[in-house]
Amino acid sequence: MSVRAWHEIVTAAAGTIILNDALSHTDPVSAVYVLEDSEFSKLTDAAGNDRDDYIKDSAIAVKAGALITPFDKQNPFVEVALASGSVVLIK
Repeated sequence: MSVRAWHEIVTAAAGTIILNDALSHTDPVSAVYVLEDSEFSKLTDAAGNDRDDYIKDSAIAVKAGALITPFDKQNPFVEVALASGSVVLIK
């Protein structure tokens, strides 16, 4: 996956995937947009940062409208899974 410019991420120029089940998505994604209040069971980037690095209290749902991006755009998210809710995975 090539590194995307921020305007490409915000406009979802490379496409999107709706994740609304508990299955783990393991293709690289540049960002995660939260459609409804959602709880993540996994959120891992290519550098090894995980859900607890991105979400202060991962027992509380992330509110709808949040845009979660990797700390370093060179290390996209490589695993995303939900406990509840739905999100858009931005390629």
